[in-house]
Amino acid sequence: MTEKTVLNATHRALGARMVDFGGWDMPINYGSQIEEHHAVRRDAGMFDVSHMTVIDLHGARTRDFLRHLLANSVDKLKLHGRALYSCMLDERGGVIDDLIVYYLGEEFFRLVVNAATRAKDLAWIERQAKAFEVEVKERPEFAMIAVQGPNARAKVLGLLHEVDRPRIEKLGKFSAAAAQGPHGMPLFVARTGYTGEDGFEIIVPAEHAIALWAALVAAGVTPAGLGARDTLRLEAGMNLYGQDMDESATPWEANLGWTVALDEGRDFIGRAALEAQKATGVPRVMVGLVLDEKGVLRHGQKVLTANGEGEILSGSFAPTLDKAVAFARIPVGEPGAIRVDIRGREVPVRLVKYPFVRDGRPCEGI
Repeated sequence: MTEKTVLNATHRALGARMVDFGGWDMPINYGSQIEEHHAVRRDAGMFDVSHMTVIDLHGARTRDFLRHLLANSVDKLKLHGRALYSCMLDERGGVIDDLIVYYLGEEFFRLVVNAATRAKDLAWIERQAKAFEVEVKERPEFAMIAVQGPNARAKVLGLLHEVDRPRIEKLGKFSAAAAQGPHGMPLFVARTGYTGEDGFEIIVPAEHAIALWAALVAAGVTPAGLGARDTLRLEAGMNLYGQDMDESATPWEANLGWTVALDEGRDFIGRAALEAQKATGVPRVMVGLVLDEKGVLRHGQKVLTANGEGEILSGSFAPTLDKAVAFARIPVGEPGAIRVDIRGREVPVRLVKYPFVRDGRPCEGI
């Protein structure tokens, strides 16, 4: 049975086109995906991300547990509220999921994991946590709204209790803190996001989510669906789990090497496999492609290189650039002239460094 977020009826009342996304009934757009995309790039838009799974970890050895569980090092988290992006790997170095971890105390860390991987993630985390006597507690009573765009922070700050405003305004990137929202509702406000724009991801008790959504609409924030979320994150060079990486790819093969901390004396799950692959050489790499002529790059299309075939992972029309872009996984080595097989026609594409868009503008060379 398809699951629904607490905001489901709100989306429908706004005329959203709903689709099944990882077993959840979610809005793909509210009329115009392109307009929603531009609203986030130019002003402020918001997404219902209540399908994401919040997991709280408690126990004296929680930090030790996360040092073992995650490829990135939680030892970087020293200040209350600081956040870290990491992959969670299996023993072969394959990506089980990518997630954000928040440091809320030596015996209290919070994870936010992907919706489609919820059952798999929970089972894996619970199994690994046993040896560390860490309590794993899912928090389904929370909803989550992401507010993104150049004016997003200002619009959210205007809704906070005046006592909290200066503190949340000073919140650094990848940090979170508690605050009071409209009518005193309790919020967990994180300066994180998945669009390449500044903004906040707000965890709120489900019973307050509809009121918070309405207050954000009244403050001039545009509701945006999963369609715009996908084009925004692709332009910003951000991976999508299940499309750009999964258990079949290591972080080296998913351009996520920057999230791997090979710090001394820390034996995280998958470390031996990653070190072995690094020593022998990575067979595949993830790259950015731009199509300058008309056409669309889509997931699953064949990529032809001098070293053999690869494939498009995420591909779409990029509204900020007015052309198609994609991530592709191709054999390692000098690729030569790259072509993509679009319905039997070999179309030339350019190899570029991504992100494709930063701060609302095309990056150099795109």
